[in-house]
Amino acid sequence: MTTAHATPSDAPSTHQASSHAEGQQHPIKLYLVVWGWLFVLSACSYAVDYFNLHGYLRWTLILVFMVLKAGLIVAIFMHMAWERLALAYAILLPPIFVLVFVAMMVIESDYVHLGRTIFFGGGS
Repeated sequence: MTTAHATPSDAPSTHQASSHAEGQQHPIKLYLVVWGWLFVLSACSYAVDYFNLHGYLRWTLILVFMVLKAGLIVAIFMHMAWERLALAYAILLPPIFVLVFVAMMVIESDYVHLGRTIFFGGGS
């Protein structure tokens, strides 16, 4: 009757374990670069107000800067950049579909507004 004994080659070496744990950490430089970009994008967002822009240009710039900042935060600080593709799709696709449906409703709202204006009269 033989018994199985664990040999030193069966156990993971301390070098492999430490390199595996080290590979799970992200370099501090990455976070500093992202913080720098967040600062720059926030400064650009404030510059839109400082230069007193109006209309669609103002709201387009504010929304673009907001989406870029949110994307950086989700990708780096919430570790979405290193997640599996299925999880990324599960989190990112629903908001994209919501935006598509909102765009469809905006298009439809002009049609409904025009129909109500014609049916109920101008009112002005």
